[in-house]
Amino acid sequence: MADNEWKQPDAPPPPLFIGDKEKRLVKQINDEVVERIVGQTVLYYPISVEHSNFHETYGEAIEKSFLPPIRVYALVEWEGIITETGKFGVDRKSTITVHFHKRRLTEDQDLFVREGDFVLFGSIFYEITQLDEPKLLYGEPTSRFEIVAKCTRAREGKFNAK
Repeated sequence: MADNEWKQPDAPPPPLFIGDKEKRLVKQINDEVVERIVGQTVLYYPISVEHSNFHETYGEAIEKSFLPPIRVYALVEWEGIITETGKFGVDRKSTITVHFHKRRLTEDQDLFVREGDFVLFGSIFYEITQLDEPKLLYGEPTSRFEIVAKCTRAREGKFNAK
């Protein structure tokens, strides 16, 4: 074998700039900024999978049971009130976008955000209608660090916190 022939290494090289220390540093900075500087909180009401009666085929439940609320620090964007006129009259909708720190939720609070769960922001209950994970840590596809939840105000009687 000549000296200039290429040989495939046994294992890929470790990442140059991203290791566990860097990931822990980013988590620590995010935790401090969200909890001590931003300081916004929501009460998160997860659905109780054990106590809700889900349909066998569709996986949906008309009557849902919820676990006790969990206080979560997050960055909340209030998107205002939209007034729409339809065939049944005027409808006012308000929406928020909640930016959760993924590792803080999953590792520290053992919480997994799901569509259909509810959050209390201020004195208004919102239902999570859409989830995204748009940000990567240093562009690494396996290191998503943010969960974005689009939430719509829950109608009267749809959610009972008691």
